[in-house]
Amino acid sequence: MIDQTATRYRKIIHIDMDAFYASVEQLDNPELRGEPVIVGGSPDSRGVVAACSYEARRHGIHSAMPSARAVQLCPEVVFLRPRMSRYKEISRQVMAIFREYTDLVEPLSLDEAFLDVSPCRRHQGSATLIAREICRRIYHETGLTASAGVSCNKFLAKVASGYEKPRGLTVVLPDQAQDFLDALPIGTFYGVGQVTESRMRQLGIHSGHDLRLLSREELIRHFGKAGAFFYDIVRCRDFRPVVPSRLRKSIGSEVTLDRDTADLTEIFAILHTLAAGLETALARHRQGGATITLKVRYHDFVTVTRSLTLPAPIYDRHDIFDHIPRLLHGTEAGRRKIRLLGISLSKLTPKDKRPPRQLPLPFLRQPPVSATGTGSATVGLASAGR
Repeated sequence: MIDQTATRYRKIIHIDMDAFYASVEQLDNPELRGEPVIVGGSPDSRGVVAACSYEARRHGIHSAMPSARAVQLCPEVVFLRPRMSRYKEISRQVMAIFREYTDLVEPLSLDEAFLDVSPCRRHQGSATLIAREICRRIYHETGLTASAGVSCNKFLAKVASGYEKPRGLTVVLPDQAQDFLDALPIGTFYGVGQVTESRMRQLGIHSGHDLRLLSREELIRHFGKAGAFFYDIVRCRDFRPVVPSRLRKSIGSEVTLDRDTADLTEIFAILHTLAAGLETALARHRQGGATITLKVRYHDFVTVTRSLTLPAPIYDRHDIFDHIPRLLHGTEAGRRKIRLLGISLSKLTPKDKRPPRQLPLPFLRQPPVSATGTGSATVGLASAGR
């Protein structure tokens, strides 16, 4: 059990790179500095914004926005395709800096991580000074800027890191935590997406203070299991540890189509390609999975998933695709137009740890060997066992 009293005195830092992908592009292309930049898909092919510079954000552009809409808001914006190998290269530099201060580093993505610096003795153990030094080193060693949040738990540190972007450093001391939470707009709470925020506002919940007025039972009634989480975090109860190693829970492959389609022949062809890509990803990670999930997003952005759990993990495209028709039959594919398709595997198993399989063995009273395939196979197995 986690010592809840001790967590009050933990020193947690959340560091988040500022407009990471777009900033890398501006770093490598000086002529783009000061210009509105988008990293993502083309506005001519149903692309979306993966990341954008602060110059683009001033026009109302944000991540996950359709690229076509971004062009309407800022016609002079520069579109660039993602260069993941370059982003990963810089991410490794940044993570290496983090690990000079603590072994307790929990990456959330290429551009952000939690650090538990409670054991760190640098700067007399001041988490604020450690965070400031880390951000300064990131800038000097990579040319990029980062923002940091410092507090006594992960939730507060993450919210604080986004409080004064870019180049921000926000500290929330334990004695300030409740006032800080009470004043937070409800949309800034972790786990509160657009749908949940809308539902909360209908219930009169606009801030952390409003959220704290509801009982645990009321929140669970309205929001299910998430209600218990909201009840705790708004009272500064977040005892989650910083976990250095994160196990991958699923491996997937998906694609947004260039145009909506209800043509099943075309849909199956796309799913064949996705299964091949998923096989490659599984081989790269040396994993197989027992639960296969099909993701379908219709033309109106309604998204459905259909899953099937198998008795043993699967590893290749043929085994994956064998189950796709059954899953697709559970959707409205062919009757409604589709804009996105995806396949993923979960309940992962390392490839070198496949579950044992009982091989057929010859009985003591072996029937005469015939010319059939079964008889030949039995003899072969018996010989191989010697």
